[in-house]
Amino acid sequence: MFDLLMTADMMVPDPDRMTELLVNKLGIHKHPNWRQAFDNHPYIAHFLRVHKSLAVAPTRVEPQVHLDRPNPGDPLFHDFLKSLETYQGKHRPILTHSIVVASRKPHFEQTVERLARLRQPFRLAQRTPEMPFDRLWVGVTPERPCYEPSVDGGLCIEIMPVEPLQLPPETFAIPAPQPRDLQPGQLVRVTARGYLVRDLDDTLRRCSTNLGWDPAGPVEQLDVEGYRRARMGFTLQNSASLDVIEPTRWNSDAGLYLNNWGPGPYFVRIAVNGLQVKAEELKSRGVRFDWIEACEAVGGRSLLRIHPSELDGQLFEFEEFQAP
Repeated sequence: MFDLLMTADMMVPDPDRMTELLVNKLGIHKHPNWRQAFDNHPYIAHFLRVHKSLAVAPTRVEPQVHLDRPNPGDPLFHDFLKSLETYQGKHRPILTHSIVVASRKPHFEQTVERLARLRQPFRLAQRTPEMPFDRLWVGVTPERPCYEPSVDGGLCIEIMPVEPLQLPPETFAIPAPQPRDLQPGQLVRVTARGYLVRDLDDTLRRCSTNLGWDPAGPVEQLDVEGYRRARMGFTLQNSASLDVIEPTRWNSDAGLYLNNWGPGPYFVRIAVNGLQVKAEELKSRGVRFDWIEACEAVGGRSLLRIHPSELDGQLFEFEEFQAP
């Protein structure tokens, strides 16, 4: 099993603008040091935090863009990214550059060896002074740098070692660290990243066989929501889950999204201390949202869903924080 869903990412034309929207409308945290841009890796990414402590909230929110410039650090990545755009659909409102999962070095190496033994396609980026560590993409090879879903069933998985993230040691503690002195309406952590697929069983079979990655529990049938859900878990208890979703009704929210835009990344769900307080705060900021009184997806509790038009098409949700 992998340790961490590193980010809830989104490919956007202007990540600086998206960062300001997320900060000003939702209350997510930014910092100049969390903006990343390299000359030899021509992209801009913000690694925003829901909670300032990475031990409490290790999954970050990542708006990013890859610039149309020479990429000496990874010259194959431009072709790969174009193939992802083609695979997901150029006009899809929510696009990913990859679903980035991280694992400690021994498991990372075992995963590479597994893929090689099974003769499954994968690619390793070269190590560079800016990124002196391995990064692995599945469903692609150096000689054919175009993504295809045979390995991960369409999840667009990227794998990296967890060590370069330099997470604080307490991140790995069991039980996991919990937030202190929570204020009403305060964001706590990303709890789930939704991902739509057409055939959940096929995706799970490929992830199990090729990556040794299985859901944290049984596949759930959510009749009110109109979908089946597999929650792909991680060893870090505070990591967000990857919720892989297959709509079972064409006219459910998930079914309409799949049939409007196709499979791919869906929602980002965040836990908040005091959902009603957060709702009043959003009203004061003029942010439009829907209040779902009893949402099956969060165990019958209330869910707050931001109108995607507030965030240039990105779909964010808030649920009540549940202390362990």
